Amino acid sequence: MTFRRYEKKFYISRDQYERLLPAVLEHMEPDKYCIDGKSYNLVNLYFDDDDDTVIINSILKPRYKEKLRLRCYGVPGSDESVVYFEIKSKLYGTVIKRRVGMRYADALEYIESGVRPQTDIYINRQVLDEIDELRRRMPCKPRLIISYDRHAYFMKTDPTVRLTFDENIMTCRDDLNLSHYKGGSYLIPPDDLILEIKIPYAVPLWLSQALSEEGIFTTSFSKYGKEYKNRQLNT
Repeated sequence: MTFRRYEKKFYISRDQYERLLPAVLEHMEPDKYCIDGKSYNLVNLYFDDDDDTVIINSILKPRYKEKLRLRCYGVPGSDESVVYFEIKSKLYGTVIKRRVGMRYADALEYIESGVRPQTDIYINRQVLDEIDELRRRMPCKPRLIISYDRHAYFMKTDPTVRLTFDENIMTCRDDLNLSHYKGGSYLIPPDDLILEIKIPYAVPLWLSQALSEEGIFTTSFSKYGKEYKNRQLNT
C-alpha cells in the first residue's frame, strides 16, 4: 500500500507504441490484471478546492507537492466495490504513494461526513491520519474525474521496474458520482498514449536504447495539469 519510486513520462503516438512493443515483450511480462494482453480501466476522482489550489501549486513545480484522489479499477458496480484513497506526493523527483482500500459506500461516507472506515491495520490508520491532516490543512472536495485504459508490464529480471501505457484518457467535471460515470471528453487525441516508466533507480539499458531508436524522449506531463491548462484556454 506504499510505493516509493521515480516516474518518467513520455507522450507517444500509436505507431511509436506498436514499434516499441516487441522490445517490451522481450524483456517484460504483462501485469496480472492485463488478462490475455488486454488493458484494464482506471477511474480516478481528484480532490481540490474551488480555487484549484492543488493543481496550480503542482504546475508551479515546487520541491514538494501532493494530490489526493480516489482510485477505482473500473466503475464501482455496487456499494461493496473496493476503491482506494491515495495520497500521491513528490519530493525532489521521488514519487511516494500511500493508499488505503475500503468499500465504495464507506468512501462516500468518508467524503461527505469525514467519518472514517474502521480498520485494525496500522498502516491503514496511518494513511487515514495523513488524509485527515491534508483535508484539515486545505479543505478540498471532488472536482474532476480522469479515466483511462492501461496496459501494464513488469520486467522479468526485476519486477520493481514497471511500464504502463495509458490510452483513451478522458476527463469529466459534470457528474462526479463514480457509479454514474460513462466517460467524458478526450484529454489528448485517442491515437496518442502516455508511457510511464516506474523505477526504483535507473532506466534499464535495453529500454533506454529502445526509446532512443524510436525517437521517444521524456517529457513533463500531468493528466490533471493538462486538463487544467486546457480548461483555462477555453475560458
